[in-house]
Amino acid sequence: MTEELFDIYDEQLNPIGTATRSETHARGYWHRSFHCWLTRRQGERRFVRFQLRQDGKDTHPGHYDITVAGHLSAGETIRDAVREIEEEIGISVAFEELIPIGQLREEGVGEVNGVPFIDREVSDVFGCVCDLPLTSLTLQAEEVAGVYEADLEELIRLFDGELPELTAEGVEVVDPLTGGLQQTGRRIVRSGEFVPREGYAEIMRALRACT
Repeated sequence: MTEELFDIYDEQLNPIGTATRSETHARGYWHRSFHCWLTRRQGERRFVRFQLRQDGKDTHPGHYDITVAGHLSAGETIRDAVREIEEEIGISVAFEELIPIGQLREEGVGEVNGVPFIDREVSDVFGCVCDLPLTSLTLQAEEVAGVYEADLEELIRLFDGELPELTAEGVEVVDPLTGGLQQTGRRIVRSGEFVPREGYAEIMRALRACT
């Protein structure tokens, strides 16, 4: 299977060519990604959805993360990257429905199965209002282990360190080898179980304005 190619950039974010996914993470090339947080309102309450990454991921396996996130393949624009929403959770969203939140520049290092990685990303961040029930999502089993939702205000308190944990309801893949059979589930969630990123609480506060 041909490995995915990324456009890569120098420290000043000038294009310097392309590299495979594994080479990009091995050498720490800057590359671009797409982040989208799904949110919904229920009465006076706002809920935010987030995913659980599969254990086979090459960076931060088994961590909670943005509802939908993905790298831009070589030649793609951020508009093209909206495809990630349908690929990962099975719903079709037009780029015009997304609400821009901002851009993040992040650097992270780690090791998965003895293989070190250096992840340097510039990410365009969006919100998206989605009232579909979680059970209507079709998860990409090889990438996404589950999608959960929690009260936005509780998430802010969690990321601010004011709440040690919270309970999230969701839908999860029973076994990625079974073709993606899904079931509902409930989890106790802690902030340290999310992919290490700066600004979670600030993004949650920005999601308050999504209508």
